[in-house]
Amino acid sequence: MTSRTQSWVAPGAVDSTEAVGWGWTMPASTRPPVRRSLTSRLLKLGFWSFIAALVVSFLGFLGFVYSLDRFEQPPETRADGIVAMTGGAQRIGDAIDLLAKGYAKRLLISGVNENTSRDQIARLNPGQRRFFDCCVDLDYRARNTIGNAIETRRWAEANGFDTIIVVTSNYHMPRTLVELEHALPNLQKIPYPVAATIDPHEWWHKPAVARLVFTEYVKFLAVWIRTRFEDDPERSSVAKIISGGAPIKAQIVADPLWR
Repeated sequence: MTSRTQSWVAPGAVDSTEAVGWGWTMPASTRPPVRRSLTSRLLKLGFWSFIAALVVSFLGFLGFVYSLDRFEQPPETRADGIVAMTGGAQRIGDAIDLLAKGYAKRLLISGVNENTSRDQIARLNPGQRRFFDCCVDLDYRARNTIGNAIETRRWAEANGFDTIIVVTSNYHMPRTLVELEHALPNLQKIPYPVAATIDPHEWWHKPAVARLVFTEYVKFLAVWIRTRFEDDPERSSVAKIISGGAPIKAQIVADPLWR
């Protein structure tokens, strides 16, 4: 509270504060309150900016979650090739089923573990074994989604493909498409999201689903930002660091990686 001091002015004396006997004077303002006021305003601005960022991030998360497909739909058209990203047995099975139904003429399974053989994968899909002998290619070099995109580009260019069907989990599809669009901007991509693993709409009452979807949302944002500022992923230093250099090699994969 501002203090006020009272002073007596003798009759006939000249006082600049007041012409009559009693005058009120105000003490001079000091710098510290101004500094405190500025600091307070900055703290309030930081607090509300943080709240706004949280709200925007949460709304973005909701938009991401409710854009994910909950049910599998057959592709609307056929393509030259099919690419399945490893990470779940259902992805491989669905991709082989699409190949068997004639949706494309070749299938690339990208990101196969180096200890997994063609026969082992074929045994997991016994009814479709004949396709492994003629129409299925295996990529052992990709270690992540960046590597999947790079190997998919090499495979599509080597086969002269213009359209591909992309098979991966529903929650992984947005990030996969961003990476593929960055590596293959002139190739048509037809998404086939595998929805058998999780229902993303259950995130609000299933902590495991919430963690998975939120982690994927953060990765999606990071990839979207990265691809806005980098050139070709094969020449990107960021991609090389993330990939550990594993999928960033110039030569085309030879047997026994593809067949």
